[in-house]
Amino acid sequence: MHLVDITMFYAAEGGGVSTYLNAKAQWLARRSQVQHTILSSNVETCDDAVPALVRIPAANLPGFHGFRMPLSVSGPARLLEAAGPDLVEAGDAGHCAWAALRMRKRYDIPAVAFYHSDLPRLVRPRLGRWIARGTCRYLVNLYRQFDLVMAPSRVMVEQLEEIGVRGAVHQPLGIDASVFHPDRRDDSLRAQLGLDPGTRLLVYAGRFTPEKKLHVLVEAVRKLGARYHLVLVGGGGVLPLADNMTIIPYKRDQRQLARLLASCDMLVHPGDCETFGLIVLEAMACGLPIVGTRRGGVAELVDRETGILAEPDNADSLAGAIEAIYYRDMARMGQAARRKAAGRYDWNEILPQVLGRYDSLLGGYRPIPRAPEGICVTD
Repeated sequence: MHLVDITMFYAAEGGGVSTYLNAKAQWLARRSQVQHTILSSNVETCDDAVPALVRIPAANLPGFHGFRMPLSVSGPARLLEAAGPDLVEAGDAGHCAWAALRMRKRYDIPAVAFYHSDLPRLVRPRLGRWIARGTCRYLVNLYRQFDLVMAPSRVMVEQLEEIGVRGAVHQPLGIDASVFHPDRRDDSLRAQLGLDPGTRLLVYAGRFTPEKKLHVLVEAVRKLGARYHLVLVGGGGVLPLADNMTIIPYKRDQRQLARLLASCDMLVHPGDCETFGLIVLEAMACGLPIVGTRRGGVAELVDRETGILAEPDNADSLAGAIEAIYYRDMARMGQAARRKAAGRYDWNEILPQVLGRYDSLLGGYRPIPRAPEGICVTD
């Protein structure tokens, strides 16, 4: 079997889509005979960690955080045809998706769509509500032609249902629980940052873009005062500054990211329109409690045992939730977070689910192998 993933949302700078595709590639290379290729307009050079990357000719697209748009449907369609897949998965709703449908029509192979981005919500602030409504109609027309549509959170399945995309299935993403682990903790991080040992250390990791609501987080940390310090890991935009914050560039090496996460007290995610929230699971696997918001995909990952949910767009509520964590049993919350993330969301649990969905579309092509005994990571 040859599986091809095609998307414009794959990049060396990371993100949920890149993490998912890299994990899938590495998992398949170690544990199955499935051939896997990733086609993307953002492939720069070959990555030794990913078995097969193919670059799609593309142009820069303003407002899409450095992602490049394929120049046409024909270009990626020709590359797909040359690859000769048995099944294709499209990870965006643009030219790559239409190229996947062209392969489905010409060669009668299954086509899967993974709805990673809340496209109408991304379009609305940039182009207005009328264009956003047109985007919804576009998505209905596009996704009704796929054999299977997956979404990473229940809220995204519900949103697709509301705009008229019927039958989408909830398929969570996952984490490598052996990489994201409490043992990565480095107790010297405060000293490296020039902070007092008793400083309450918060962390955010991800893109610095408007939809992440980082201005709310920065304002909340200002309100909390000098006893608290915020570490922001990532890039991609200009942030309001505060004395009690440190910006660290994006860490492509997951072990370096895990070290930073595990060395802080909690992860704070102020975004209220996340389609999933992969960084939240990575922090939970590192043994961190979470402060998130009550709206979006993050709210599905955090419960009373693992964190606190604040009101969206409310710096006072966010600051109160951060402070409240320190009056709880943080060690116990971190242990519960680790158990939940590692037990339910390790890639060894998630990827067999994904491949099982492929198998059903292929008419029982062959049993999908699970990880060999001893591979799954447990505490």
